[in-house]
Parts: sequence; structure tokens; C-alpha cells
Amino acid sequence: MALRQSPLSAAHESATLTEFGGWEMPVEFDSIRTEHEAVRESVGRFDVSHMGQLLVGGADAARVTDRLVTNDVRELAPGQACYAAITDADGVMLDDTVVDRWDIEATVTNATESLGMIAVQGPDAPGLLAGETDADLGDLDRFETTVAEVAGATALVARTGYTGERGFELIVPREAATTVWTALDCQPCGLGARDTLRLEMGFLLSGQEFHPEENPRTPHEAGIGFTVALDREFVGRDALEGVSVEGPGERLRGLELINRGVPREGYPVTTRDGDRLGTVTSGTMSPTLDRGIGLAYLPTEVGPGDTVRIEIREEPKKARVTTTPFLDR
Repeated sequence: MALRQSPLSAAHESATLTEFGGWEMPVEFDSIRTEHEAVRESVGRFDVSHMGQLLVGGADAARVTDRLVTNDVRELAPGQACYAAITDADGVMLDDTVVDRWDIEATVTNATESLGMIAVQGPDAPGLLAGETDADLGDLDRFETTVAEVAGATALVARTGYTGERGFELIVPREAATTVWTALDCQPCGLGARDTLRLEMGFLLSGQEFHPEENPRTPHEAGIGFTVALDREFVGRDALEGVSVEGPGERLRGLELINRGVPREGYPVTTRDGDRLGTVTSGTMSPTLDRGIGLAYLPTEVGPGDTVRIEIREEPKKARVTTTPFLDR
């Protein structure tokens, strides 16, 4: 089956490409470290058009959306957004999502193919974007949105991101995506840097930190119990009420290697005596911290400050259990 193409595919000719969720996407343009450092120190741009865009409009839009996600979206005013999980009847996470409320007239529409999405991230992102938009970016707080002109195109500008840095995500018509991308002249970044940046913040990646079949997890286990508002009805509410009262048996924890090494997905996490505690869900060498970091679900009695072992190529390496984010941003 042919891979789906981003509206920015023509701008990725110099990038190393890979299959990602059925899309052909750039892994890196220069190097992961170069791109990572650009976002931490100045600004970088990401093509995130592969992220699904679902428009829900009409008189019952808030009620319908509220029934499908864990967080309360009914009180969102136009221009506000919230983070939420989508769960099944057992409270197992199917995906996580950002819900933006803005004025549209539509029914439920999968608009992924008709839109492009660009993330502009880093401490210099406001200054770069300000030169291409009529929006007052200083008025946008985190998880707030506005509709504005960006490089001549009408865009939804959201004060959101997946890097931990100040930044914005722009949703634009597919035909305008390349124009907007070109106007935002900064370091292009691929999925590799996006992964190291989000891992330093302890952010979840669907398919790794949770999967409804291979790694079924509730929001409480995944560390996003704050997105669960139990004072209304939604799919999975009753199951999650029980988890909220009893507490999860495992929690997603951060791991920092004390010994030199790089934790990778699937590596066992054990006690000093070799008893299995869990499995690394995501791991990397942190470009900012210059040490191996990872995430793993561990029994709740194993907490920050405890020392465990990560088996790297069958050799146990000392690691410290920690809270996330790994960086203070």
C-alpha cells in the first residue's frame, strides 16, 4: 500500500524519510542533535501533518466531543484548548488528543487530508512567527488558540507543542502549507528530534507508552490522570472512577541511567537481584543531559529516588527512578 504523503512532501527532498503510521515522514534533515539543539536554544519547524485532524461542528458539537474524551470540554470558550485522553469502556487509552474550541460550521469531518500542520518550537518561535502573522501572539497563553493570517494563509494558531519549549502549532489549508513552511525560515526538524525532545519532557507517544491491545493503559497509569474529569459522563468513566479510588498498580516513571548506556524500547527493568519490574517503553540518549533516559511502567511502590537496573544487551546497568519531566522548562 502506498504511503500517505504530507502536503509538505516536496519540501522534504533533502531529508531522510521513513514510514510512520502509514505516512512518509522526515526523520532528520541535518542531524538529530543539530535539530534538537536548535529547538532548545533558538527555534525549529516540524511537519506534523500526519496528526489526525477531526472537526466536530454544529449545535451538539460540545456535547458529542465531551462524551468521547476524558476531560471536560463543555466550558471551553472559543480560543481555548485542553489536553485529554480517548478511552474505551474499560478505561483503556485509545489515544491522547488536544481539543481546540473555535467557531466552525460543520458536522463530524476527518479533515486530515485537507489540512497541513506545522509546529514552530523554541525560545525564538514567537519572534519568528510574529514577522509572518497579524495575530497578537503575546495575548496567547498556553492552550489558547486564535484564527489569524500566517504568511498570507488563514490558519488556526495554537499555543501548544510537543517539545517543552515555547511554541505554536499552525493548522493551515493543504494548498497553503508549503508557502507557510517556506516563510518560517528556521531549522527544519524531523521525527528523530521530535522524539528526543518529547522524551526529555516525559510526554507520551501513542503506540509506545500505550496501545489498546499490546500495552493497554489507563490515564492514571500513564501519568495523565489530571485529564480525567469524573463529574460528567464519557466513554470509560465508570472504569476510571474505580481506578481513581483504588489507585493504579503501576505508574509510568522516568529512568536516568547512572552507568553509561542507552535504554531502548523493550529493554527489561529489574531489581538489583534481577527480578523483573517492567519494560522500557521509550528511551534515548538525551542530547541536553548527555545521559541515557527512558520511560517504564513500574509497580507503584517503586518511586523517585529508587535505584533499579536496565538490562542493555543482557548487561544490567544502574538507573535512578525519577519523576518527569527530566528537564525543568
